[in-house]
Amino acid sequence: MSLSETRIATENQFKTSDGTELFYRCWQQVSGTPDKIIVLFHRGHEHSGRLQHIVDELNMPDVPMYAWDARGHGKTSGPRGYSPSLGTSVRDVDEFVRYVAEQSHVAMENVIIIAQSVGAVLAATWVHDYAPKIRGMILASPAFKVKLYVPFARLGLGVMKNFRGLFYVNSYVKAHYLTHDKQRIDSFNQDPLITRSIAVNILLELYKTSERVVADASAITTPTQLLISGDDYVVHHKPQHQFYERLNTPVKEKHILSGFYHDTLGEENRHLAFDKIRSFINKLFDMEPVRHDYSEEDRWSFSADEYRRLQAPLPRYSITRGYYRGLTAVMASLGKASKGINIGFETGFDSGSTLDYVYRNQPQGKNKFGRFIDKQYLNSIGWRGIRQRKQNIETLIRQAINMLKERNTPVRILDIAAGHGRYVLDAIGDAQDIESILLRDYSELNVQQGKQKIAERHLSDKADFVVGNAFDRESLANITPNPTLGIVSGLYELFPENESVQSSLMGLADTIPVGGLLVYTDQPWHPQLDMIARSLTSHQSGKPWIMRCRTQGEMDNLVERAGFVKIVQLIDDDGIFSVSLAERVSKS
Repeated sequence: MSLSETRIATENQFKTSDGTELFYRCWQQVSGTPDKIIVLFHRGHEHSGRLQHIVDELNMPDVPMYAWDARGHGKTSGPRGYSPSLGTSVRDVDEFVRYVAEQSHVAMENVIIIAQSVGAVLAATWVHDYAPKIRGMILASPAFKVKLYVPFARLGLGVMKNFRGLFYVNSYVKAHYLTHDKQRIDSFNQDPLITRSIAVNILLELYKTSERVVADASAITTPTQLLISGDDYVVHHKPQHQFYERLNTPVKEKHILSGFYHDTLGEENRHLAFDKIRSFINKLFDMEPVRHDYSEEDRWSFSADEYRRLQAPLPRYSITRGYYRGLTAVMASLGKASKGINIGFETGFDSGSTLDYVYRNQPQGKNKFGRFIDKQYLNSIGWRGIRQRKQNIETLIRQAINMLKERNTPVRILDIAAGHGRYVLDAIGDAQDIESILLRDYSELNVQQGKQKIAERHLSDKADFVVGNAFDRESLANITPNPTLGIVSGLYELFPENESVQSSLMGLADTIPVGGLLVYTDQPWHPQLDMIARSLTSHQSGKPWIMRCRTQGEMDNLVERAGFVKIVQLIDDDGIFSVSLAERVSKS
């Protein structure tokens, strides 16, 4: 096939999990048997129709290619430039790539992503948060930090959003600042599907999410090619270099394209970029898929180094030490007017009692001041994420129950560390079509509170709550009747070593039959690790609450080693807590 032979795209619709219809184009292969695919993601303001030249100039006739019109763009319906959140758009990426891989009957390990600008941020965030096992990704001028030429523009937009709510910002970027290619400039100016506005929530979340992903890029193990436009008027270079330096893969390459404007793949001399892309793609497909070795991640990794740093005391006369000591003193005195803080000091800020209080989200205190403090406490970013995690757990529990019912498999639920059991009981409702529910926890207090909740909901005929060790493999393996749905929420995040976690998962694998399901959680990132470690206490005899974050890839690897394969994942918009559903596929 020559460059003059243009592949014609078919036009299609894809429905996301929230019911939104997204428009997409598919360029089917014109030779060979499709055993690999390339998925393209357009820049901000643009759409998939402007990616036709990429399909043509890559000149890979044996590879099907797909590209969507993101929410608020192109032929996808809805308000222009709007998405409920950047996290929603990242979830769309996950669902879309998995959908087209399934449609093409291609394994995820044979998928390569090519993404530009804002699309590159979505792709990088997806790879960070969901740890998909794709072959590799190519990022062209990722918009990790957009240049806002008005001083304090970002701060001002945040203030305006707080007062005005949702509004839209028009792009200042002119076509002649994107490319030197006259034809591309003219087509941009004349294209009726170009979306020049962007919702303020997406613009602000683009900054926040980019900062998180760049700072935590060591969690990314996917082979990556990064293309940087040398004369980019739209985005800053520094975060792009920082992102590349922190990538945790030996298969990575960075190219700085001198004189290029922001539209890297639409520039006048773009053949220079396409030569590099084509070479990288061919190399990736010629070699075996690169897989990161997670076997010693709890000892030899950036997260293990961070955990050891948090264990070390701060210098005696450091300002940071003084700050955290002062914060602890204030919380232990004035803060105790807040009921939530008081529960934290009494039972541990990671205890089942604390979580149950956070779930209820009803500020309480000794007086108005105490209730005010309690409201601020409950509204902290971590507790907001915990409540979103609860919603996501309930969503996946219900999905798992429906899957089992569709297979005519009896629904027998086991939660190995249920706390007070609120999220399980809220998820199952009146428990129709559920054969049995067994909740376990190490704490007599949690068991007592959980039994009370079971009685209040009139579920004592099919639900029980007992004391149990979630890390005792033999104890889990001997549970009868065998559960068909296992749940472990918020437990493994509290323990840095992987040996006990693996033992617990093996115990679940021993008792859950092939075809059974597992709902599990992870904490791949947290913005308050230092504050928590220096100021809050754990349920473990009042020791400092020090956590080691596990990347999603590490957590999924532990689950896979026990004989489960992840089916679907949900994560909050801040990327703190993920919830996944996996299926038991093999006997270990």
